[in-house]
Amino acid sequence: ERGRWRVEAEAQWLNLYKKHKMPVHVFRRAGIYGAERGPFEKIRNQTARCIIKENQVFSRIHVEDIANTLVASIQKPNPGQIYNVCDDAPAPPEDVLRYAAQLLNYPEPPTVLFEDADLSPMARSFYSDSKKVSNQRIKTELSVQLVYPDYQSGLNAILEGKSA
Repeated sequence: ERGRWRVEAEAQWLNLYKKHKMPVHVFRRAGIYGAERGPFEKIRNQTARCIIKENQVFSRIHVEDIANTLVASIQKPNPGQIYNVCDDAPAPPEDVLRYAAQLLNYPEPPTVLFEDADLSPMARSFYSDSKKVSNQRIKTELSVQLVYPDYQSGLNAILEGKSA
């Protein structure tokens, strides 16, 4: 249902471009992470859980790569275009948590099957399907070169203090 709302909102924004020639772009961003948004705090305070749902993957994007994509779109505007803003490596959420724990030298978070997980309705809807998308358009049309093409490089940079 949230996906339908998003598409409806995008259509309304794009209608501004069609009707009034306003330079509208739509940026569909993947799961955002960065120095202030990431798995490290959940690992450190031991609230992380690996929710396992077979064949589930998500696309992600580091905050710096979002900013770089927006700058690129300003430099090469293409009003009315829709861009997926994500990295090159969609992955299961549990892989990201396990990697973060490994980087911190912490034990892996406990594993819980999706069916058995005590999740809020919002969290349950988040896990209801996979969200794997292509970033090809930002690369070809906007010439974006991702600083963090995968979660491993992004999490390493965050931990080393080299990332915003």
